[in-house]
Amino acid sequence: MLSLGANDVTKGEVLFLKLCWGCHHPTAEAFGPSFQTIARKRTNSEIQGQITRPDLLYKQLGYTRNAMPPFTLTSEELQDITKYIQSFK
Repeated sequence: MLSLGANDVTKGEVLFLKLCWGCHHPTAEAFGPSFQTIARKRTNSEIQGQITRPDLLYKQLGYTRNAMPPFTLTSEELQDITKYIQSFK
């Protein structure tokens, strides 16, 4: 089970607001799937792969096309956004 510190979620939420909110919503479907849906279906590795190299992973995840841009994040930022997404499981 994933252990979430409040600070990790806060950092992840800041990243969400900066990078993800235009296409994703925490609990409702938007242009992209909700974080709730992603957390239920994806492993941490799949989430991180889709964030950093969506061009390589989208077919494996069942998408017919890729609309997500790649993001360059530090290791800490990648962990923070992953924890934030997983907090909606």
